Amino acid sequence: MKTILIAEDNPASREFLIELLSAQGHTVTAVENGEQALAHLKQQLPDLLLLDIQMPGLDGYAVLRRLRGDPRTARVRVVACTAYAMSGDEEKALAAGFDGYITKPIRAAALRSQIEKLLG
Repeated sequence: MKTILIAEDNPASREFLIELLSAQGHTVTAVENGEQALAHLKQQLPDLLLLDIQMPGLDGYAVLRRLRGDPRTARVRVVACTAYAMSGDEEKALAAGFDGYITKPIRAAALRSQIEKLLG
């Protein structure tokens, strides 16, 4: 299967994603914030990054800008994960350079669909 990095500051959401993705056969690593995500990406590039948009410190948009600005990480597939699902938010995220968008609470089928769409 695929390697997936999760950057999520909420412990319950992080654990849910780890369990869900591991059960689907993926190799999963999780970090608590944007700074840790960037540090991890210096060591290893995942097939996919699930990136919470609202995190303290570097939010998801700031992390994405750094990823896209670095030739080494520019091609990493990144899915925005957010509890803020107002009209226009998905379009804003995709326009900013996210490859996918998923709302919380995350549904297993929706997440599986995003992964299949982006990684085959």
